[in-house]
Amino acid sequence: MRNHFSAFLFFTVLSILLFSCGKDDQTYVPKPKGFNRIELPPQLYQKLTEDHPYSFEYSKSARILPDTFALAGKDWIYIYYPQFNANIQLTYKPVKNSQTLLKDYINDSFRLTGKHQVRASSIQEQRLLTDHNLTAMLFKIEGDVPSPYQFYTTDSTKHFLRGAIYFSTATKNDSLTPVINFIQKDMIHLLNTLQWR
Repeated sequence: MRNHFSAFLFFTVLSILLFSCGKDDQTYVPKPKGFNRIELPPQLYQKLTEDHPYSFEYSKSARILPDTFALAGKDWIYIYYPQFNANIQLTYKPVKNSQTLLKDYINDSFRLTGKHQVRASSIQEQRLLTDHNLTAMLFKIEGDVPSPYQFYTTDSTKHFLRGAIYFSTATKNDSLTPVINFIQKDMIHLLNTLQWR
């Protein structure tokens, strides 16, 4: 009797083990890695109050900080987004009615954008006519690059302004897409409200 019970118990445990290894809807499959949920603030704007040769509206989610780079000009600033550890860097240069200076500034903009070609999957150029009839050249840089958007705009005689969106994070750009799109809209708003002083 004891042998029958032991045999019964052995076959029961063996059957459970064999049938539990079968494929069914309850099989555990590890989930792929997810991305952090990114809460985006409303896109509200305020006017730049600092004294510069330009004015524009920028996001209420951002702060204006001076550019502390050793070679920075006095009108170089960061529009810093603390929530995203990102910024739009603006570098201003006077043209001084010099076509030579203007050509150098434009060439520098293309050269600085071109530095991303090592990691970029593509660089797209687009001209934008702003709400104040200024022409801006936009660069969309795709791939895992620190600066997904750059631009420059000028009146060709007095003012030249270059901008670049930068992220200070190692996160892949595909997971930053909502933030990149958010700041890109702010950049377009900046350009559409830009006026020279």
